[in-house]
Amino acid sequence: MGTITSRQHTKGVGMKIAFFEIKEEEKAFFQSRLGGHTLFFFEGTIQEEVTKEELFDIVSVFIYSQIEDQLLSLLPNLKYLQTRSSGFEHVKCKALYSRNMKVSNVSGYAGPAVAEFAFSLLLNISRHTHTALERAERGDGHYLDLKGFELQGKRVGILGLGTIGTQMARIAKGFGMEIMGYTRTYRPIYDEIGIELTDLHELLERADVLMLALPLTPATTHLINMHNSALIKPEAIIINIARCEVMEPLLYITLSNIIASDVCNDITLARKENFFYTHHMAYYTREALQRILDTSLKNMQQFLAGKTPQNCLKLACAKEYGDA
Repeated sequence: MGTITSRQHTKGVGMKIAFFEIKEEEKAFFQSRLGGHTLFFFEGTIQEEVTKEELFDIVSVFIYSQIEDQLLSLLPNLKYLQTRSSGFEHVKCKALYSRNMKVSNVSGYAGPAVAEFAFSLLLNISRHTHTALERAERGDGHYLDLKGFELQGKRVGILGLGTIGTQMARIAKGFGMEIMGYTRTYRPIYDEIGIELTDLHELLERADVLMLALPLTPATTHLINMHNSALIKPEAIIINIARCEVMEPLLYITLSNIIASDVCNDITLARKENFFYTHHMAYYTREALQRILDTSLKNMQQFLAGKTPQNCLKLACAKEYGDA
């Protein structure tokens, strides 16, 4: 199978379904399961590939495709939009809601992958593992300047207790950490794990480790900011695997705390001594990628069957963006 072109498709009788930011293995997955429909596959983002009117009934995108009013005007037949991701800030839900259109995401797929990645960052910081490995490659056995600290007994504050945040709490419990959580909802599992629910200010004041696992919404944008960041312990470590805008941008530059992130927009910060940065890869495991495909397919099949997709965002978007 060759490289996907911007007009490669599988003919069918049913709806016209377009997939953007698609890989060869993903193409094969959907081709084998969506017979009877005309499928279009694009390597690029939707804004790169859709430059004139297209009669797609369904569109499936990933995180770099920006859904905006101007683009929607080129898709007059669009009935259902899905993003194959948990975050949906790249989708302008207000315009879609005004067209009475169903929109879905893929929630819950990345819990183990992202939570484990967050702790891999924390363990690298607490034990200087990356530095020790680099020295070993050079034949340098010096380690006396790499004194670490233990996680057992430390207090972790988790902002956001959805699938990812709850999995973080489970891992923290295994390390013998005290667990605090900030969330707007309550689930019995929090008591079973042993999470102490607090308000934001108390969590910032008491946590030795802050882990950010919140979706980016108008309510969570700059949730940690120049005002309340003064409450954070100077020695506290911040692990941000949420969107970077959950923290006010200036904090990445001004805070003396060690900050680790896979979502920061300014990769030049990786040169800072107190900043640990990787590309946006926390979700990137075999298992999580398969869950993305399985859930995206299920959402689409439910829509094609005349049902509401299980991860429908319509009401959530209306509430968040004030257009209910």
